[in-house]
Amino acid sequence: MYTSYVFIALALIAVIVVFRTATVVPQQSAYVVENLGKYSRTLQAGFHILIPFVERVAYRHNLKEQALDVPEQICITKDNVQVAVDAVLYMQVLDPHLASYGITNYAFAIGQLAQTTLRSEIGKIELDRTFEARAAINANVVSELDKASVAWGVKVMRYEIKNITPPKDVLSAMEKQMRAEREKRAVVLTSEGERDAKINQAEGDKQRVIKASEATKQQQINEADGQLRIGEEYVRQFGKLAKETTTLVVPGNLSDLAAVVSMATSIIRGPAAAPPEAPARPGGRTA
Repeated sequence: MYTSYVFIALALIAVIVVFRTATVVPQQSAYVVENLGKYSRTLQAGFHILIPFVERVAYRHNLKEQALDVPEQICITKDNVQVAVDAVLYMQVLDPHLASYGITNYAFAIGQLAQTTLRSEIGKIELDRTFEARAAINANVVSELDKASVAWGVKVMRYEIKNITPPKDVLSAMEKQMRAEREKRAVVLTSEGERDAKINQAEGDKQRVIKASEATKQQQINEADGQLRIGEEYVRQFGKLAKETTTLVVPGNLSDLAAVVSMATSIIRGPAAAPPEAPARPGGRTA
């Protein structure tokens, strides 16, 4: 009977020892082990055996990327406007040893540092630029947090501003300004449309006048070419008649183009169609 009790006691002791010494580390986790209160080693994912009553797991760290909500805070812009800003940052433990002994609470420290850095960045720019400069603000905050978190074994992956909320009176003034800008753009676009329409109409009138003048010019050229051909034919027929007869009646003023053309037309029609010979005009001469 006494022997049975001994075996039971030994079995319980063995279970307790195994329970205290056998450790299973989950995936994407790391355990920091201390040996009599001093850092010993870091356990990665898997099954591990600790020295009973000497080693113990002091810290457990999650190696996954973590999201930390940065509470809303009041920031003052460069033009002295108060805005409420809240954000979220993403971080990851890279060195469990530093994360355990470099700082007491790295998540709290990074959150506080993110708030102070954000206030500093908002104070460098005017209200109008805070909305369009989000990417630059996020990058600057990440850069500043990285410099501090290196000693804590933590990497700040990203920082994102969720909301920037100005006071109600500032929002009302911004809405009025935006409305005025839209109305101004509408007036400008309307005036530009009217200007373009007038320009197009003037250009059409100009082209119409040019086409009409070109048509008139071409008509005059055609008429001049026709008169020139008649004159050339007149000279040719005049020379021909000069060879056939010794008497010709010519206009007294050879510069009178109408008379020349009339005579040339009569000559071209032939002697049969010519009208009866009339007395010479004053100033005319007989050849």
